[in-house]
Formats: sequence, C-alpha cells, structure tokens
Amino acid sequence: MEPTPFAVWQPTPKFRDRVWLHVLLLTLTAASTTLVGAGHYASFLVDFSGVRGLPMPFAALLVRGLWYSATILAILGCHELGHYFACRYYDVDASLPFFIPVPFLLTGTMGAFIRIREPIPSKRMLFDIGIAGPIAGFVVAVPALFIGLSMSHVVRLPADASNLLELGEPMLFKFASWLLWGSQPDGYSLNMHPMAFAAWFGMLATALNLFPIGQLDGGHVSYAVLGPRSTYVTIVMIGVVISLAYFSSSWIVWTILLLAMLVMFGPKHPRVFDEDVPLDRTRVLLALIGVAIFVVCFTPAPIRPMELIGR
Repeated sequence: MEPTPFAVWQPTPKFRDRVWLHVLLLTLTAASTTLVGAGHYASFLVDFSGVRGLPMPFAALLVRGLWYSATILAILGCHELGHYFACRYYDVDASLPFFIPVPFLLTGTMGAFIRIREPIPSKRMLFDIGIAGPIAGFVVAVPALFIGLSMSHVVRLPADASNLLELGEPMLFKFASWLLWGSQPDGYSLNMHPMAFAAWFGMLATALNLFPIGQLDGGHVSYAVLGPRSTYVTIVMIGVVISLAYFSSSWIVWTILLLAMLVMFGPKHPRVFDEDVPLDRTRVLLALIGVAIFVVCFTPAPIRPMELIGR
C-alpha cells in the first residue's frame, strides 16, 4: 500500500493586499481633494467678497488645488503609514492604508485607515502601534501649518458674513497665527491659504483619533498605560463627546460614529497577555506627548456659522 499523504500546514502569508484597490482609492481621494482644493483656492482669491464665477481658468485652479490635496494626503498618509510600519516592525499583519474619497465634503475625504488583521499580543506592541500614527501625522502637520499660514493674509470681513463659516482654532493654530500675524482687529479675519486649511483638518483628525475611547488610537494608548481601568476613561470620554455635540452641532456625526463603535465592539479594549505589566518610562513619556498633541490639536467647536460668533 502507498503511504497516505499528510497535509502540511503553512501559515497564511502576512501583509498581502489587493494593491490595485489601495492605489484606486488613493487616486480617487487625490482627485476629490484636488477638486475641493481648487474650490478652496478660488475662495482664497476672492477674500470673502462673495464674488461668483471662477477667478482664473478651471485648469489653473485644479493645479492650485494641489496645495490642499498634497498637504492633506501627506498628513493622513503619514499617520496611517506610522501605524503600518509599526505593524511591520512587530510582524503584526496589517493592510496598506485605505483612503476614503468624498468629493462633496468640505474636506474632500473622510480620512484614511488601515486594517489590523490579527490580535496585537503585548502591551508594548499595542502602545507603539497606537502612538506611531498620531506622532507621524503631527510631525507633517506642524510645518504645513506654519507654511500655510505664512501664505495666508488678513482681510476685512464683509458687512454680511452670515454665509461664512468660522473654523475653531486649536491652541497650536492660535499660537502659530499670532506668531506670524499678531492679533486681528475687529472686523478683520485671517483668510487661510488652502495649505493652512489642510493643516487645520489634519490637526482635527489627529485630535479625533487621540480621544481615549475604545479602539481609537487614543484608546490603544489609554489601555496600554492604564490596563482595564481604561474602560472607565472610555465611559467618561463618551459623556464628554455627547456634551460637546450638545453645545456644537459639528460633533453630532462623530458622536454617532463613536456610539456605533461602542455598540459593535463594547467599551472594553481587547486584552493583551501582559496587561498588568506597567510600561517603561520612555513609553509613559511618549504617552504624555500624545496627551500634549491632543490638547494643542483639539478645538471644542470645529465649525460654526460666522453669524453666531458676534464679530
């Protein structure tokens, strides 16, 4: 008799992606953000005047749209690649970044994400993977903010500003604006260059990801530092987000998404085998840096109608 062949088990190869899908989504997001960026540049040129029509040929506007598009893609891309390369370092299977094109939004995109396809076994790995993205994105956003603000200019607001939107200014944004332009007198405002708007959106996305809730980046960091006690932080912060939505309608969508995430996955973070082992001092310091990044990038009211500001 011939011997019965035995099946040989082979592990599933890691880091295998449908590269064409990631390239397609990146291309579509580049197109949508360039189109939106062209609109931002057109608005930048007319200085809140409300003048209708294109201030320059459409093809030329599309080229200027790259100021916004290239900047926001760099910030979001570096954020997700920070996570991705940390996963590669620890051999934790993860996908390439998925970009989300939304051409009808003010931002042209809803951001990007990677899919981690296996459990993260240890606290040290979880912390490093979680903190790598926000730090990488922040490192790109800061110089983009200063360069973008340097290309902005102060203009007089129109008598009727009811159709304008006021962007909430994070602490870092306020500092950079004051450093470059000083304080604006009543009736004047800084007309942001599209690159500065991209940096603003990048900072907002960084702050949203650093909320210490569930399985957001901040939730990973919180669990790595506090262990099971991070569940209490998640519950408290959900209350904070709900209260923010009560005072500013711009938080409503984010609040709904967070509540949906908690319904699907629960408030408890998935366990790691060494959750009772404290982090080393270097990582605790990095956690504090993450808190500082959250503080300087956060704004309680991201978008408000200008007529409610009382300028």
